[in-house]
Amino acid sequence: MKKKVCILLCALTVIMLLALPFAVPTGSMLYDYQDQWMDWAWNSEALLRLLIPTAHAEEEAPAALPIDFTPGMQPNPAAYTETSYEDSSISVRIEHIVDEAKNLSWRIAYIQIQDASQLRTGVAGNSIKSERTGVVPSMAEKYNAVIAINGDYYINDTQKKSFEYRMGQKIRSLCNANKDILIIDENGDFHIILMQNKKAQAAEIAAIEAEHQIINAFTFGPALVKDGDLVDRDVKYDFNRTGNEPRMAIGQIGPLSYVLVIAEGRGGYADGVTQQELAQFVYDEIGCLQAYNLDGGNSGTMVLGETVYKADHNTGKLRDMNDCIYFATTVDPASWSN
Repeated sequence: MKKKVCILLCALTVIMLLALPFAVPTGSMLYDYQDQWMDWAWNSEALLRLLIPTAHAEEEAPAALPIDFTPGMQPNPAAYTETSYEDSSISVRIEHIVDEAKNLSWRIAYIQIQDASQLRTGVAGNSIKSERTGVVPSMAEKYNAVIAINGDYYINDTQKKSFEYRMGQKIRSLCNANKDILIIDENGDFHIILMQNKKAQAAEIAAIEAEHQIINAFTFGPALVKDGDLVDRDVKYDFNRTGNEPRMAIGQIGPLSYVLVIAEGRGGYADGVTQQELAQFVYDEIGCLQAYNLDGGNSGTMVLGETVYKADHNTGKLRDMNDCIYFATTVDPASWSN
């Protein structure tokens, strides 16, 4: 409040100074400098707009969300369209690309956030150790997600060797020589560790931990793009790597800028793509700096508001999973009317 009063007093002082030549019209000054003062007076309104809205913007500036399993702020229903969402802290736009000649259907969600804490993960249960499962739309609602997708279903095999973090909490810290790992740090930046011997993987993880806080980490893959380079190799663990399948990917295209990609398939609607076609698409068409494959098929689910997209296009059959990746708004619902 004191800040607003101070700004208002400064603004009134400026107006009084600008009006002074007209209140005291001293001949030569009135004629010689009237045009100059009129220009200043004309621009005074713009000056006030620069002063006052800036202070208002500072007061309304989006804040970071806590690094825990606290839900994001409730999204504004009025900020949604059929294929987008936008407020002062987050922008989401879904593009649909259809290649009739190849019978391909792509859904690409472009996401820009203001703070790294808006990229979050959630679980179906009440803790990261819970084995409870649920569908992605339910988890999206639970966490006030603007947009959400499936995670890597880390409880599917509780004995598997994997490197898993959720919202800064370590679930497992085992290396896996047969899997690629995705790590997301405190800046929202992606780090991809390719499959290799466990000692080499551990060294790469240690190097990341020396400079960053690990917020989320996933063991699924395979990696599609690493450090701006296309990953092109034969990965035996990938399901039907060379076959056409519905697939899902997450990628980073710049600071706090991300994409979620669905290659739809099955049921005659679209043919799906091979693993390498997915990698080529996010590299050539989107320009990802980092990109990582997540579970597609019946698992591949993306939720924007009340709209559900499925990799296999069967939205009537949603798979239960235990975790999700989502993006949240930081805008307080109390400010919607403003």
